[in-house]
Amino acid sequence: MKKSGILNRHLAGAIALLGHTDTVLVCDAGMPIPDGPVVVDLAFRAGVPSFAEVLTGLLDELVVESATAAQEVRAANAGATELLNGFFPAPDALRLIPHEELKARTARARLVVRTGEARPYANVLLHCGVPF
Repeated sequence: MKKSGILNRHLAGAIALLGHTDTVLVCDAGMPIPDGPVVVDLAFRAGVPSFAEVLTGLLDELVVESATAAQEVRAANAGATELLNGFFPAPDALRLIPHEELKARTARARLVVRTGEARPYANVLLHCGVPF
């Protein structure tokens, strides 16, 4: 049995299939998820696991070139805003777009990871890179 890293076999397998330029949406429990992307639903109950826990774990496993989030997060969710700014401090590392546009881009994501987060706009689209 695997003793460290991501233990969820569905998530670990989906991550192994990601390549350069693929996108991964990490989202709250309320984000509408279209048909198309592979979905790993980690939500257990409201708040469990949190957006912060899942995003932190994924960033330990992935090479991420940049990220995209909803501009509404700034006014509606100070905790998610602080978290995203902390992970993506470079000027061009985090792009903010309207929430409706983020939802539209979800259909083109390779993977969607749904958390149990119950605060609004705790969603981020990660743009995968390569480690070299």
